[in-house]
Amino acid sequence: MGAVEESILTSLNSLRAEHVDVSNESHMHAVPRNSETHFKLVLVSESFVAQRSVKRHQMVYGLLAEQLKGPVHALALHTYTPDEWRQKNHQSPNSPDCLGGGK
Repeated sequence: MGAVEESILTSLNSLRAEHVDVSNESHMHAVPRNSETHFKLVLVSESFVAQRSVKRHQMVYGLLAEQLKGPVHALALHTYTPDEWRQKNHQSPNSPDCLGGGK
C-alpha cells in the first residue's frame, strides 16, 4: 500500500464504513510507474442512508480535501448504504479503460 492510499484510508475513518475498498488505478493511465494519482473508492456506510449521491460524494470530497489538492488527480466514487451494497451483491462497476487526454 502506498502513502497516498494509506492517507485516503485514514481520512475516511470518521465514516465508520462497513466496507472500504481503495484501488490505485494509476497503472491504467499515462502516468509514471508507481504513481498514486488515480483511485477507485468503494464505500459502504450507514452515514449514506437518506443521502443522495451528490451529498455522499460531497462528504467524501470534504474528508479527502488534502489529497485532492495534491497527489490525487482522479477519484472514481462508488458510495452505498449497507442495503444498497447487498442489493448489488457486493459488486461495484469496473472502471473504464483510460482514453488518454488526447484521444
